[in-house]
Amino acid sequence: MGKKYTLLYGTGNAAKLTAMRGYLKELTDLEIIGLKDLPLAWETPEETGRDPLENARQKALCYYRVCRRPVFSADSGLYIEGLSEAEQPGVHVRRVGGVNLTDGQMRAHYKQIAERFGGRCAAQYRNAICLVFSEDEIYESRAEELCWDKFWLTAEERPQRMAGFPLDAISVDMASGKHFYDCVWGQSPDGDGNGFSRFMREALQKHEERLRGEARRQDGDEK
Repeated sequence: MGKKYTLLYGTGNAAKLTAMRGYLKELTDLEIIGLKDLPLAWETPEETGRDPLENARQKALCYYRVCRRPVFSADSGLYIEGLSEAEQPGVHVRRVGGVNLTDGQMRAHYKQIAERFGGRCAAQYRNAICLVFSEDEIYESRAEELCWDKFWLTAEERPQRMAGFPLDAISVDMASGKHFYDCVWGQSPDGDGNGFSRFMREALQKHEERLRGEARRQDGDEK
């Protein structure tokens, strides 16, 4: 990147804001702020998309239309091996049977699913991201490298709680066998900072190329 950027991350969830700052920490010229950092009356996005990318786009455009500054949003969907397509939570991780579950109800619901598979089932969060500079300059991705590694959803529940991540209490890292609360996080899904950070770096480079092209055209018009 050739300049310093401040980007608004479209979330009011403090835990998710902290996590995203960790994923993007190698981009030292990039500052990430959240919705609560700006004194604006934010509208609530519809989030009626069929997949994480559609929801990420809806959220980013909704927030952009309020603040008129560069903003990005991310969204996730939960997919569980062994469930039919109709049963997959997808982007409706919290909404079951038309009802928004509390954190406790969520854990109870997914513990029941794990019990159907003998006490644990393989699951994966598939992520997408959308960055909006203007209505006609949008960068987005749902690349595989944005997805978290597969993990176990279990019928056993740990007593710890982390705001914003209600299912961590019943989640186990598949590679190490460690419970999520015993793992050290802070990197992107692929483990070396090349998931969200690669997307952001490439998007900002394309944005700068676009700005240089516009400057050249303007310079040519003035001559």
